Amino acid sequence: MEYALEMQNIIKEFPGVRALDGVTFQVKKGEIHALVGENGAGKSTLMKVLSGVYPYGTYQGTIVVHGKERQFHHITDSERAGIAIIYQELTLIKQMTIAENIYLGNENVQNGIINWNETYRKTEELLRMVGLPLSPATMVGELGVGSQQLVEIAKALSKNASILILDEPTAALTETESEKLLGILRQLKAKGVTCIFISHRLPEVLEIADTITVLRDGKTIITDRKENFDENRLICHMVGREITNVYPRVPHKAKEVVLEVRNWTVYDPDGERKVCDNINFEVRRGEILGLGGLMGAGRTELVMSLFGVWGKVVSGEIRLNGQKIAIRSAHDAIRYGISLLSEDRKRYGLVLGMDVKRNMTLASLSTFAHWGVINKNEEIKQTQYYVQKLRVKTPTIEQEVRNLSGGNQQKVIIGKWLLTKPKVLFLDEPTRGIDVGAKYEIYNLMNALVDEGVCVVMISSELPELLGMSDRILVIHQGRITGELEASKATQETVMYYATGGTGEAPVAC
Repeated sequence: MEYALEMQNIIKEFPGVRALDGVTFQVKKGEIHALVGENGAGKSTLMKVLSGVYPYGTYQGTIVVHGKERQFHHITDSERAGIAIIYQELTLIKQMTIAENIYLGNENVQNGIINWNETYRKTEELLRMVGLPLSPATMVGELGVGSQQLVEIAKALSKNASILILDEPTAALTETESEKLLGILRQLKAKGVTCIFISHRLPEVLEIADTITVLRDGKTIITDRKENFDENRLICHMVGREITNVYPRVPHKAKEVVLEVRNWTVYDPDGERKVCDNINFEVRRGEILGLGGLMGAGRTELVMSLFGVWGKVVSGEIRLNGQKIAIRSAHDAIRYGISLLSEDRKRYGLVLGMDVKRNMTLASLSTFAHWGVINKNEEIKQTQYYVQKLRVKTPTIEQEVRNLSGGNQQKVIIGKWLLTKPKVLFLDEPTRGIDVGAKYEIYNLMNALVDEGVCVVMISSELPELLGMSDRILVIHQGRITGELEASKATQETVMYYATGGTGEAPVAC
């Protein structure tokens, strides 16, 4: 059997943590091989070893690429061997064109001068290859996330990559964009490119992969053909136990209205485009309110404007427990008991260079301070309490957050907002990019918060999650609420009907 890649007995340690414990990973030439596991299982660490981010000498084990043993001391070494990695956080420069991004650091140079005609010609070929009908001169900042993802793939192919690693490539894509991307991967496979596909979206894994490897706690658990798995078997191997109910819905009983939003109209920060158009809704104690809609519908802009950190509010009012309040900043929102977990945790939720303790207490420092002096003992005590309550996997609360897995980073942010003692908690894509085990824990936490009297408002682009966890669903289309559904009456079809602009009563069936 000809393997494009063999990683044998890979061991990688960090202070206090063995991230990879004798991992063996073999990928056949010309296949799509899925690598799955919980956050913290070692997937990204393994790929960073392979791509030279963690250079030879910082790990134990052997890497064999196309039959030849390799020692990568730098990322450029792995690229020369035909390996390209596309990370979940895209690395494109938005102020540059598609062509400039694709050939950045790999310019077509003749006599010390960039040959732009050749650059544009090659870029056009690559864009045709990935199915992106755009001019090479298009600015990347003008593209949506799905198109940027395709530009990243084109950039990898420009380096003659024979092994393409995609880390959560569909996490931020719409269903249509995801389907297009999977189609591109099939085309690349037909041309002989070997793909390593990392994703928490198990239905996509089962659709696209030829072979699947499961990692758990830094160890290889199983490698098998796709047809020998179903979603339940995959989950069982990933978490080490059976999860019989992926969405642990608990019967909630809506009580009094806590938050009221009336005639809420918001323009973008430049004041040119109306993003929220006369929105009215209520949030009640004792329920999980879901916000559904397609990307760009205005869901994130709505909650960020209510939190006081985005857009120009031109009309409307917010009432909390019947009293009109004015929120002009995040500080105002926190003071009133309103918290927001952002969809972009690394940009808006965390300070990656700070430790777990300081990230968790960042929004509630005033509760630990007396006469301007922070009570360190109380800060440590409260941090340790929430680390244990949320089951954050970290060797110490002094660990830098950048070294935690995505799921554990998400738990740190949740702990940060719980420390503010919120009355209303907005959760924007709370499970994006995290594994099924961490998702299950967050769902249980949402239920517990509702039982404690916290109003939970959840934005989700995953319809099964929206339907599985919400008690009531509001659907937004182009900045307007087009539908309101009780969970018992909501289906994927009815949500999509309103999300695409449907009005009146939704049809019973497609």
